Amino acid sequence: MKHRPSFQSELPKRVRVKKGVDRKYLAFDMETAKAQPATDCNWKSYRPLGISCAATFLSGAHVPLLWYGGANRKRPTKRMHRQEAQGLVNYLEKQVKCGYTIVTWNGLSFDFDVLAEESGMIEKCRTLAINHVDMMFHALCRLGHGISLDSAAKGMDLLGKNEDMTGILAPQLWTEGRHKEVLEYVAHDAEVTLELAEICGAHGLLRWVTRSGRRRKLQLPNGWLPVRLAEKQPKNGTSWMWPHWSRTRFTAWLGRSG
Repeated sequence: MKHRPSFQSELPKRVRVKKGVDRKYLAFDMETAKAQPATDCNWKSYRPLGISCAATFLSGAHVPLLWYGGANRKRPTKRMHRQEAQGLVNYLEKQVKCGYTIVTWNGLSFDFDVLAEESGMIEKCRTLAINHVDMMFHALCRLGHGISLDSAAKGMDLLGKNEDMTGILAPQLWTEGRHKEVLEYVAHDAEVTLELAEICGAHGLLRWVTRSGRRRKLQLPNGWLPVRLAEKQPKNGTSWMWPHWSRTRFTAWLGRSG
């Protein structure tokens, strides 16, 4: 179920970017319910992961919608039930029909894959994933290597991720009942995702900060591309760089060879 919790008004209102924005975006991010070792990058070996909460943020809105299980309860449930995950899928479909473009950072490889499993609506999630904008995937297809959301946010002079919270830590905090912290975290990531989509689209480029502190940029002459178009870009020869992911790692669950 989607909720507007009492503390949502405490979330900071975002600053709209108007100049050059010609697309209506829906930023989407979610957190899993099952904890994983921070040293193990193979998250698929721990599935089903469950969904503790999610956030969706529409262009033009001031605050995100927060999604979590436990309608009509005093406290959120440990994870969203299948019916609740299906409600999130239906909402995403509805907004796409209303003209919004879903945008994520690594949502192709992770968020939509998990949502497909948790909702059971695999084909619908595949369709949503193929037609949405995954900025991380777009960058990987152009550069041959990945970029973190935090480095992109800093490169575009936006407020980066919360340094006191990570996606690995979020399931543990959720289990401990620290729901507000996790909800604020997922809301913030959705906000940063939306701001990046709009600002980069308005300026026609993405800037990011490398781990060595250098600034790099990627031109976006045609704006952000949906997955179905991004995967058609010629492969770059720097796929040995971090992270060591091929396109196949992103698209395998779609039945694409990448």
